[in-house]
Amino acid sequence: MSAKQQFRLGFVGYGEIGSTLGRGLRGAGLDSIAAYDKYAFDGPFANLIQDRARDAGVTLVHSNQELADAADVIVSVTPGSASLDSAAAFVGCLMDRHTFIDFASATPKIKQGVAARLAGSGALLGDGSIEGTPKNGYAMPILVSGPSGERVRDLLVPFGMQITSVGETLGTASGIKILRSVLIKGIEALTDEMLLAARHYGVDEIVLASACKTLARPWMDTVEALIPSGVIHAKRRAEELEMSAEAVADAGIDPIMARAVAARLRWKADLGLKETLQGVEPANHREAMDAVAAALARA
Repeated sequence: MSAKQQFRLGFVGYGEIGSTLGRGLRGAGLDSIAAYDKYAFDGPFANLIQDRARDAGVTLVHSNQELADAADVIVSVTPGSASLDSAAAFVGCLMDRHTFIDFASATPKIKQGVAARLAGSGALLGDGSIEGTPKNGYAMPILVSGPSGERVRDLLVPFGMQITSVGETLGTASGIKILRSVLIKGIEALTDEMLLAARHYGVDEIVLASACKTLARPWMDTVEALIPSGVIHAKRRAEELEMSAEAVADAGIDPIMARAVAARLRWKADLGLKETLQGVEPANHREAMDAVAAALARA
């Protein structure tokens, strides 16, 4: 690991993520950290933001230009919905001495849009995605990509951060995170719906224990159990989920997730893969996805 090298760091946004990183990096010995948050001096969370910055020894500034003047490396930690507007506000502020990276949860297209807006600045640009949560502390796992990814990694890892570069193509890190969220956030939403309905029937703890027993194995084992068999048994599973949706509705809960799952399984059943494969399951999830992709190409 490289030795610590002092540099001037700036955060765009000083909410939960920004303040966790700022507090951790200051504690690890990074001397100069500034932050610009448009709500820092006016808004319902102004006192909270100011208290967090003061306690960490992070300097709050009043504009994008002030942040650009105070920092050489700028990390944007705004919500992904604000990434493009946030980048546009830096047009005319950055120059070739700057390194800029956006850690927001957003699509590769949005991150490429950020880079397009700042392309004329001469700054070194990149994108990142946070795979952990603030509960992990400032060393939460982070992926980076694009031209500035490795520089950001090399500067911050010596201060205790956990950053992995996934390549030179800008948007790669964000693509990994945002697609992973289909599963991770989907599990959260599915669990909400399952438990709310199960409470109505008085079986929430029993249902949860049963599900946990099934899932108490390495996730790849679950993938290999579900995906190859799914191309053969999609119709039967869709019918089961349609009944699950009815049970959820009978409990007075809108079965948003159950209906969506049933629709996706019906879609897979309609590809006709059971007939194409003559009822034989693919050997693994890759072969199953190849079969799905081939059916889509034929369609």
